[in-house]
Amino acid sequence: MSAVRDNQIQGRFELDVEGQIAFASYRRTPAAVIITHTETPRTLRGRGIASELVKGALELIRADGNKVIAGCSFVVDYLRNHPEYADIVA
Repeated sequence: MSAVRDNQIQGRFELDVEGQIAFASYRRTPAAVIITHTETPRTLRGRGIASELVKGALELIRADGNKVIAGCSFVVDYLRNHPEYADIVA
């Protein structure tokens, strides 16, 4: 898999997999990045790709010195299961 990238023009983090794109849409506020929706192409589901995407997005958010707000249930669950990101949860 390739690295997660921040597509600031479309407001989403993206991960290319087998010619398709999994993405996590977001909105930036002065206080945090709100991840509003995650989507993995149907043919790629069940392989941990969404988790890889969210992990990469959180690493980019952390590297930029920002906080994150989980605005979709997948990210809520991911953060609950990965306490190593508690320091960046707004």
